[in-house]
Amino acid sequence: MADSSNRLNLDDLAARLAEAVPQNLKVIGEDLQRNFKSLLQTGLERMDLVTREEFDVHVAVLARTREKLEALEARLADLQESAAD
Repeated sequence: MADSSNRLNLDDLAARLAEAVPQNLKVIGEDLQRNFKSLLQTGLERMDLVTREEFDVHVAVLARTREKLEALEARLADLQESAAD
């Protein structure tokens, strides 16, 4: 994802949803905004999402693992070449 300035937080998203409600229902705006936020939080929690930090850690681990695998593959190729000679 992009940096945090590009991400919508739940408060902003709930406020936008509340603003989209027809004018005659805006009387209950604050309640709607709280309810939207609660629904969004519940929905996101059910998705079992990881945080950006957790994702970045796993990306780094995967990159290191890939580097090690490539080094091992190169070493194996060298050993096979040496054994063939």
